[in-house]
Amino acid sequence: MIDLRPFASLGHADHGWLDARHHFSFAGYHDPQRMGWGRLRVWNDDSIAAGAGFPPHGHRDMEIITYARAGAISHRDSLGNEGRTDAGSIQVMSAGTGIQHSEFNREAEETRIFQIWIEPDAPGGDPFWATRTLSVHDGDGQAIVASGYDEDIDAGALPIRAAARVGAINLSAGASTTLPGAADRYLYLVADRGRYSVNGHDIAARDGVAIRGEERLTVRADEDLVLLSVDTL
Repeated sequence: MIDLRPFASLGHADHGWLDARHHFSFAGYHDPQRMGWGRLRVWNDDSIAAGAGFPPHGHRDMEIITYARAGAISHRDSLGNEGRTDAGSIQVMSAGTGIQHSEFNREAEETRIFQIWIEPDAPGGDPFWATRTLSVHDGDGQAIVASGYDEDIDAGALPIRAAARVGAINLSAGASTTLPGAADRYLYLVADRGRYSVNGHDIAARDGVAIRGEERLTVRADEDLVLLSVDTL
């Protein structure tokens, strides 16, 4: 099954300083057909005005991954962590037993992010935060950038407390790659930029693609492509 979710069909909330698109039900947007995909609960496509952001607020028992599409997002939390995640980088915040944090666009231009929430395998645990640049952007290829599996973490992925993988694919126009399918897992794809196809389905940047039960997936880039994926139970 390959279910295409065009960008125009996503939930939308314009707060002035924040223009948000929701792939799944979130805050004031509710769609009973889009409550999540496996353990993936949130995929927000946010544009944050210069100098604006989210004041201190709390989270617990959620794995929160933020990918910076343009500009940069600055983080501060109750553990004393402070950092700036710029375009082409991700940050992971494992909320665990509870954490307070703020996220602001300290830049002179709009910042655009994808924010992804994944349910952990179990509640609790010490919260933590980390950030890294995606080396996959150095050329064509794919990499696991955050994972709950030891072999991926040993290879450089940021750790999360979930049976899930967050992947990044970079392809030049005309190039292609394959992804493994699994009948018992849920895969969700969103491109930062570039038109592409999956098993012959044409997809635009920022569209959502929910996939399940496909044995083999072929991704072909019609334009230079940066593609994010979440693979969960």
